[in-house]
Amino acid sequence: MSPQSAGDQSPPASIDAGDLRLRRWRAEDLDQLQQAVAASIAELGAWLAWANEDQAAQRGFLQTSSRAWDEGERFEYAVRLEGALVGGVGLMRRIGPGGLEIGYWVHSGHTRRGIAKLASAALTGTAFELPWVDHVEIHHDQANLASRAVPEGLGFELVETLEKIPKAPSESGLDLIWRLRREEFPASPARALLGRPREQG
Repeated sequence: MSPQSAGDQSPPASIDAGDLRLRRWRAEDLDQLQQAVAASIAELGAWLAWANEDQAAQRGFLQTSSRAWDEGERFEYAVRLEGALVGGVGLMRRIGPGGLEIGYWVHSGHTRRGIAKLASAALTGTAFELPWVDHVEIHHDQANLASRAVPEGLGFELVETLEKIPKAPSESGLDLIWRLRREEFPASPARALLGRPREQG
């Protein structure tokens, strides 16, 4: 996909969402990123082909992420809770005109706390502040029930199931595509979540 045009806008480099702080990845995040991925490798590796403990790979990600942000293709954030790195979330410009796709992962030591859900809600709202965005999507493997809970809980609609070649051990070969349109956002659970404290449990 071509870089964004001069008339496009990018999202902010940092976003506050309840107890969470989303901030554009920086080179100095390398050590904490590598430690978070290494601590979560059993869970992340089951679903994400990129997950490995090689610090060189994490350095490459940070470099690519910085370049892709500047080119208007990917807007990726470190997610922090009380200063600790608890995951990553991003908006990716790879689903066609007018759309952004949300991706997310959470440190294994911080799961089941609503982090992916709240971070994704925050990015959904941020996406719709950009004048060129009319829909947001979340894609995940059909077998990944924890990932499914995020779009389902935010009011996204399941619109399509696509076959794919599995790249990670637990993938089923089917991707579920969930979508939320700009006009649906004001009445959605995603918008409601941003208006109250993050739920625990």
